[in-house]
Amino acid sequence: MKDMIQNERLIEIYGNMLKIRRFEEKVGELVKGNEVSGLVHLSIGMEATHVGACAALKKDDYITGTHRSHGHVIAKGGDINRMMAELYGKSTGYNKGKGGSMHMTDFSLGILGENGIVGAGIPIATGAGTAIKLEKTDQVVLCFFGDGASNRGTFHEGINLASIWKLPVVFLCENNMYGMSVPIAYSANIKNLSDRAGGYGIPGITVDGNEIMVVYEAVQEAVKRARSGGGPSLIECKTYRLCGDFEGDFRDYRPKEELEAWKKRDPIYGFRKRLIETGVLTEAESESIDNEIKKEIEDAVKFAMESPEPRPEEALEDVYA
Repeated sequence: MKDMIQNERLIEIYGNMLKIRRFEEKVGELVKGNEVSGLVHLSIGMEATHVGACAALKKDDYITGTHRSHGHVIAKGGDINRMMAELYGKSTGYNKGKGGSMHMTDFSLGILGENGIVGAGIPIATGAGTAIKLEKTDQVVLCFFGDGASNRGTFHEGINLASIWKLPVVFLCENNMYGMSVPIAYSANIKNLSDRAGGYGIPGITVDGNEIMVVYEAVQEAVKRARSGGGPSLIECKTYRLCGDFEGDFRDYRPKEELEAWKKRDPIYGFRKRLIETGVLTEAESESIDNEIKKEIEDAVKFAMESPEPRPEEALEDVYA
């Protein structure tokens, strides 16, 4: 692990995972306290796929997200002040308070947008990949989607076109085992979703989505292939959301034994343990990082609460007709 990435970078990666976790824990509290309204989908337990994948990208590379994308935005360098303000519906938010949890976008960081429609980010990624190829730039698109999206037509159409045109797109399926309340074992008759890559003549691989360095290596290899003109790849990261499908979901469709087993494989604490065991991080440093992140998030809440509401006359601004 030390040979692949410098210690400072490993600590940064750990901090990014922890920032996602603390941000989402705070958002969950705010929803329960009626501070934040609207549908909110958290990704607690899936941080390794977000950070491990984005760590393999350059700043000007693109990502497309899902309805569960707070972690993707943070992993790509998003501003948590603007994110929190958007959740509060304030004018300083990423979408000036008009988009909420599922539509945060930052073109300056290559974040082409979260998406409230399941699977809708896939054709957007294919479109961005087409633009890259036409403009002959040295960029790559990382397309995040869930296991449920892998059964939709956009998945097959987007990957088929990317394969035919050899587009620089990495399709990354975050298989958290459930499409809302439906287990993937029920909705797909194959063990590994990456096996579908064979139908499009592209590489496909399934990895442990809770092992951040494994995710990083897989995405790094696919990005290298895409950037060199080799075309797209399909990566399936098997992970698990420790929270419900949305805030308010009672999760009674999941066996308690299953949930407890995955809690023991928490990606953040597993990575933290390895960093400490290898001397990259100390217990005191870990606690200090956590405290700094918690303060940063409290400051983001303060920023959001003190930010102005959007003005009524701005309602139709920034809207495409």
